[in-house]
Amino acid sequence: MRRSFGWVSREKPEVSTPKHRHQTMATPGLLLRSGLATMVRLPHPDTNGSFVQESPLMDLTRLIRDVPDWPKPGIVFKDITPLLRDPGGLAMAVEQMANPFRGQGIELVCGAESRGFIFGTAVAQALSAGFVPVRKPNKLPHKTIAIEYELEYGTDKLEIHLDAVPRGTRVLMVDDLLATGGTLKTCCGLMDRLGGTIVGITVLIELSLLKGREKLAPHGDIHAVIKY
Repeated sequence: MRRSFGWVSREKPEVSTPKHRHQTMATPGLLLRSGLATMVRLPHPDTNGSFVQESPLMDLTRLIRDVPDWPKPGIVFKDITPLLRDPGGLAMAVEQMANPFRGQGIELVCGAESRGFIFGTAVAQALSAGFVPVRKPNKLPHKTIAIEYELEYGTDKLEIHLDAVPRGTRVLMVDDLLATGGTLKTCCGLMDRLGGTIVGITVLIELSLLKGREKLAPHGDIHAVIKY
C-alpha cells in the first residue's frame, strides 16, 4: 500500500500565489487574515526573493487538518478532507495547481490511485486536457506495463495501460502530496516508458524536509501550492 506521510512544523507553511498577480515590495511571509480570506505576500519564485506578490487568497492551510499518530505512531497526517468538502477551498486548490501550466500545451494529466484521481481529473478539466490513471496491480482491464518500487517495508507496484499515452504527448503529473517522491517517481518512470513528454509536476502539498523533490528533478518544473 502507498504510505501516507505527515510532518510537524512550527513554521507557517508557504502558500503559492498566481504568477499573473500584481507584484510589489513587502515583507515576505506576511499574512493579513480575515476569516478564510487572506492577503498573502510571498517571495516571487523567479526573482530570488527580491520582489513579492500580493494576492487575496483563501488560506488553504486552515482547511488541512493535522491528525497525530496516523496511520502509525510518530506520523502527523495531513488530512485534506476538510478542504475537499469546502467548495471555495477545493476550487482554489485546483486553480492553484493548474495555473502555472496554463498555456503550455498540456494534452494529458496523469494521476495515481487514489487521491491523484481527485485532483488529476479536476486539473485536467481546468486545462482542457484528458486524464490518464495510474493504478495498483490488477485494477486496469486492458494490457498494461508496470514498475515495482520500494517501500520502507517491502515493495509495491504501479501500472498504466499500454496504449494510454501516445508517444510525444505533453503530460502533466498530478498528486495531492509530495513526500519522499516514490510514487511520483514511479509514475514518471511509467510515462517515460510510454514515450510521453513530461512537462511538469503539480501537487497540493509538499513536505519539503523529506526531499522528494530531489528525486523528481529530471522531470520538468515542480509546483507545490503549500509547502511544509
